[in-house]
Amino acid sequence: MSRRVCVIGGGSSGLTSIKSCLEEGLEPTCFESSDDIGGLWRFKENPEADRASIYHSVIINTSKEMMCFSDFPIPAHFPNYMHNSLIMDYFRMYAEHFQLTKHIRFQIRVLQVKPRPDFSRSGQWDVETENKKGEKEKHIFDAVMICIGHHCHPNLPLHDFPGIDTFKGQYFHSRDYKTAEEWRGKRVVVIGIGNSGGDIAVELSRVTKQVFLSTRRGAWILNRVGRDGVPIDFQFMYTNIVLVLFRRVLKMVQSVLPFGLVCRLGENKVNQRFNHSLYSLQPKHRLFSQHPTVNDELPNRILSGTVQVKSNIRRIQGSSIEFDDGTVEDNIDLVVFATGYNFSFPFLPSSMLPVSGNKANLYKYMFPPGLERPTLAVIGLVQPLGAIMPISEMQARWATRVFKGLNTLPSMDCMLKDIKHKEETIAKRYVTSQRHTIQVEYIDYMDQIAYQVGVRPSLLGLLLRDPGVWLCVLLGPCAPYQYRLRGPGQWDGARQAILTTWDRMAGALKTRPLDIPEPKQSSLPLTLTMGAAALALGYYWNIHNHPSLLKALDPTTWQDKIKPYLPGLW
Repeated sequence: MSRRVCVIGGGSSGLTSIKSCLEEGLEPTCFESSDDIGGLWRFKENPEADRASIYHSVIINTSKEMMCFSDFPIPAHFPNYMHNSLIMDYFRMYAEHFQLTKHIRFQIRVLQVKPRPDFSRSGQWDVETENKKGEKEKHIFDAVMICIGHHCHPNLPLHDFPGIDTFKGQYFHSRDYKTAEEWRGKRVVVIGIGNSGGDIAVELSRVTKQVFLSTRRGAWILNRVGRDGVPIDFQFMYTNIVLVLFRRVLKMVQSVLPFGLVCRLGENKVNQRFNHSLYSLQPKHRLFSQHPTVNDELPNRILSGTVQVKSNIRRIQGSSIEFDDGTVEDNIDLVVFATGYNFSFPFLPSSMLPVSGNKANLYKYMFPPGLERPTLAVIGLVQPLGAIMPISEMQARWATRVFKGLNTLPSMDCMLKDIKHKEETIAKRYVTSQRHTIQVEYIDYMDQIAYQVGVRPSLLGLLLRDPGVWLCVLLGPCAPYQYRLRGPGQWDGARQAILTTWDRMAGALKTRPLDIPEPKQSSLPLTLTMGAAALALGYYWNIHNHPSLLKALDPTTWQDKIKPYLPGLW
C-alpha cells in the first residue's frame, strides 16, 4: 500500500510537496485553510487571521528564471519580475499541468498533529482537522509535511515604542497595508527598512505629503535592474561582486577570499549606484551581514525629498514623534510597522518543536532531530536572498525520499552538531535579528540538499560531456533547472531550459521590433572569462583531489564549442 502523506498548506511549498509525493509514489492529502491555492502570493483585500497577507502592488524581488520550479519554466512572455497576480497565474498553470489540485481539500484547518501511540514502530501521525462548518475529522497519516511558511504572525513590538498608547493617528502592521490612496496628503512614518518597509515607503510617498522612513541600523540597498538592464540575479558577466550570491564561479572565488574583502568589493559596487552615507542609509554592518533590501525606486524618492530617512523612534506623544537624534516630527497621521513576522507550529505538541525567538531546532531547517522516525518535515522555513520556490521544491524532493526510506538521516548527535554549527555561523556573520535565524545562502543550501537527493550538478562531468551546459552552470545564473540534469527526478528538458534561459529573459523585453543591427564585439572578454573560470574551477577541484582536471581546462580548446550557447556573455 502507498504511504499517505499529510501536506499542511496549499501555497508554493505545499504545491511542490504534493508533486514530490506523487513523483515518489506517495499518496498526498493537502489541507488548505482558505478557499484557494497560493498562500502568501494570493492578494486579499481583507487579511485573514493567522494567514500571510500582501499589499496590492507587490512585485517579487527575484527574476522569473531564478524563482521557477525546476521542471516547469515560466513562459517567456511573462515579465522578468512578476506582479503577485502573475505569480498566482504561474501557480495555477503548475497545479493544472501536474494535476495537483485534486489532492487539496480547501477550507480545512488542521487543529492537531501528534504521534500515534505506536509511533516508534510505525512512524504514523494522528491528524485532526476542522471544516468551515466546524465539523471535526480525525485521520491517520504515515508522514507529515508542514508548509505554512513564516509570514503568518505579524511581529508588532509596541513595547519598544514608548507613548504609542497616546498616539492620535492610526497605526498597523505592514500586513494590513493594501493601497496608498486613502493616505493622500497625510504625513506617514514607516518603521523598518526591509523589503516591505522600503516598498511601502516608496508607494506612499507618491501620494502623501511626507514619508519618514525610520531605521535602527540602516541598510544596503540592491536593485533589480543590473548591468545593461539585465536582472541583477541573472547576469552572465560577473563584474558585480553582489552576484556571488547567485554564481557558482563567484562562490568558488569567495571561498578563498577574506569575508571583509568580499564585503568591501560589494559595498564599493552598490555605492557606485548611490552613496549610502550621503543618503543617510549606510549601516555599521557589512553588506553580507544582513539580508539586503531590494528597491530600485528608494534612492529617487530620497533624492526628491518625498522620503526622508530617520533614526529609530525614541518616543511618541500625541501626534508627534521624537527620533533618537533628537529631531521631532509633528502632525503624524499614520505609523506603519514593517517589523517582520514570527512563526510557530500551533498544531504540534509544544514539546515536539518549540520555537523561541524565531528559532526552531531543525536539521537543515527541515527535520526535528529527536524523532524516533523521520516522518515529519518542515518545508519552506528558510530566508534566502532569492526565491523560496526552488528551495522548497528541493526540500520536498529530499523529504519524500526520506519518508520512503531511500535516503537516511544521520544520527541525532550529528544532526544536533550541524544545527549548533549553523547557529554559530549565523551569529558570527549576521547582525542579531529575528529575520536571520533562518537565513541561508542560496547556492550553498541548494547544493547541500541536492547532494542528499543525488542531483547536485557534476561540474567535471558536464565539462567533459557537455561544455556548453557546463559554462552556463558555472558562469550563468544558478537556475533551478541545474538540479534536474541528473539523478532522481531527472528531467529531459533541463538541458534545453538551461541553454534557453537567456531567450526567455530577453523575450519578455523585446516587445517592439528594432531595425538596428547587433554590434559586433570582441571575443576577448569571453577568453578572459574562460581563463578565470578555468583557474577558479581548477583550484576548486584541485583541493577536492581532482588535479587531472587542470589538463582539461584550456579555454582556447573549449571556446568555439561554448560560444554559441551564451549570447549575452561577450
